[in-house]
Amino acid sequence: MNNEAGKLYIVSTPIGNLSDITLRAIDTLKNVDLILAEDTRNTMKLLKEFDIDTKLTSYHEHNKYDKVDDFINEILCGKNIALVSDAGTPLISDPGDLLIEKAINSNIDLVPVPGVTALITALTISGLNTKEFIFLGFLSDEKKERIKKLKDNKLENKTLIFYLSPHKFNKHMLDIIEILGKDRKAAITRELTKIHEEVFRDTLYNIYEKYKDDIKGEIVLLVSGVSLEEKNNIDLNLWENLSLKEHIDMYLKMGLDEKEAMKKVASDRNINKREVYKTLKIV
Repeated sequence: MNNEAGKLYIVSTPIGNLSDITLRAIDTLKNVDLILAEDTRNTMKLLKEFDIDTKLTSYHEHNKYDKVDDFINEILCGKNIALVSDAGTPLISDPGDLLIEKAINSNIDLVPVPGVTALITALTISGLNTKEFIFLGFLSDEKKERIKKLKDNKLENKTLIFYLSPHKFNKHMLDIIEILGKDRKAAITRELTKIHEEVFRDTLYNIYEKYKDDIKGEIVLLVSGVSLEEKNNIDLNLWENLSLKEHIDMYLKMGLDEKEAMKKVASDRNINKREVYKTLKIV
């Protein structure tokens, strides 16, 4: 690596309460040569609060291809640059992946400056399983893709975590309820660390009923995984519309090992286990 090159700092910022910023984040933002922000207007409020006068410029989804090479060259020429998002940890459902990829390919040192992220903050107060979870971020605007994502995770026994936009809340919640089930235990958090912070724990349907007419702010939805009892009560006819591979995956996601899954599939379909084994090993 070129010893004259600078570094790229990935700096987490507060998700609401400015007091949640770390001392290291403040020090880093004060001492780098340039800060890349998703929205400079939002980040400027943070910088003013902590008397940070470092040069600030925009870097987001709409200009990343135009600007990324310039930033990489600046780092290679010796400048230290910090990447921040509007709130929380950069790259978690926020821009930055292209910059990171190019930095790695250019042998640039990446320095994480950790801090708050909404999904972990919400998980800690959800009352749901915190040992294993799956972060699904924002669901797709395309209904077909959205439904597929939900179906792919329907049988997971881990806590599912979603980010939801207020103006898409009803549409996406109805799909979540349809695929995961209206009685699935869940929790919703809103405006974490802010004045109107709120957490509500109930079933998916009751959460929808409570907020369908009016919901604002940053939203995290957490949904419990499938319980053992629910797994045992799954309609075995579900596999009839699945391919052989999808049928196998269904049982694997339910926690069965490969041998048990093959045995169940063969029994369901009344076919030889060798045919199931062949499919499993080919795909």
